Formats: sequence, C-alpha cells, structure tokens
Amino acid sequence: MIRSLLSIALGSALLIGVPALAQAQTAAAAAASASSAGKIVQDSSTRILNTLESRRAEFRGNPAALKQFITTEFNRAFDKEYAARLVLGVHGRGASAADVTAFANALSDNLMSRYGQSLLDFNSKLQTKVLSETALPGNKGMRVSTQMLRQGAEPIPVDYLLRQVNGQWKIFDVMIEGISYVQTFKTQFDAPLRQKSLAQVTEDLRQGRMQAGGNGGQR
Repeated sequence: MIRSLLSIALGSALLIGVPALAQAQTAAAAAASASSAGKIVQDSSTRILNTLESRRAEFRGNPAALKQFITTEFNRAFDKEYAARLVLGVHGRGASAADVTAFANALSDNLMSRYGQSLLDFNSKLQTKVLSETALPGNKGMRVSTQMLRQGAEPIPVDYLLRQVNGQWKIFDVMIEGISYVQTFKTQFDAPLRQKSLAQVTEDLRQGRMQAGGNGGQR
C-alpha cells in the first residue's frame, strides 16, 4: 500500500508542474487566484501525462533523462522546504534554514530515486477532473479536490494543497484517498528524529541507510 501511495503521490505532484505566472502574475485578486489553481491542475496533468507517453521509450532506455525530467518538474512544482517543515513538526523547531533545506533535498532525492521509475508504469490515459477549489483557513492557500479517472476502474480521489510563492502556485501536500503525503512522512520520521539529530537523519537519507516510505527502517 505504501509503495502505491507514494508512487501516486510523486506522480500527482508532477501533474501540477507548470508555473502559475501566466494565470497569477503579481498579487491577483483572491477570486482570480482561486480559479487559476484549479486550471493549473487540469492543464498541467494533461501536459505531464502526454510527456510521459511520448517519451516513454526514451525514458525506459535512458534513466538519466527520466531523472532529469522528474527532478526538474518536481522542483518546479513542489515547495520542498515548506513541506519539509511540516514533516519535521516539533523536530524542526530551532533548526536552521540550511538544515531544513538539506533535509528537504535528501527526502525528495530519496523519494524520486526509489519511486521515480514507477512513473513509467503510469497509465497515460488517466485524466484529472477538478471537482472543487476551497480556500485554506486564513487564506494560506488553496485546496483543489480532484478525481484521477481510470479506464475500467474506480476514480482515485486526489486533493492538492497549494500556496502562492512569488506569484506561483506550489504544492506542499498531496492527499490520495484521504492519506496525506506530509502526514505519512511525519509519522515515519518521528521516531528516528527522537533518537538522532536532524543532520544524522538527513545523512541517513542521503546515503540510503534510511528509505522514504520504508517505515523508518534502517538498512
């Protein structure tokens, strides 16, 4: 279950990989920002799935090209540092920005190395249907509720939590069937962070001694 969840979470994050500058330049009105968030989800899902389909053979034969594609799109789409602070929770209190960034990079690199190849198994006939857009409490962002439509199977509910960063919508959490990317890793890393320093956990991730989605286990 955890492997399929994280594969979908990674893929879902990539489905939003287009900057929002065309829809949300400068400080647009709240209503305009709300509508652009859903439009980005809809439009970008089509673009990324089409790319995976058109370059599938290339990516299968050239893992370096796949890695570059995933890394570029993920970094463009995902607010890694903000998500990392949410994952760290109380363990991030007092941590420097540099330490949080190092953890964020190690976590995303570990995740993409482990699950990136599974994106090639994504059904390119998937379609994303936007159901609703809801402002987060305190106007701290937007929740875009969608369904991932699959041929011959039940749709998968996927919610994206986004916030504006320099006029661009960035994902900071993905929820698949109600299960949160942030909460999944917050639970996993709670015990290791109680036993080790943030720097030690970051190094374990970087060296592969700990795997994202590996239930906190060490190799």
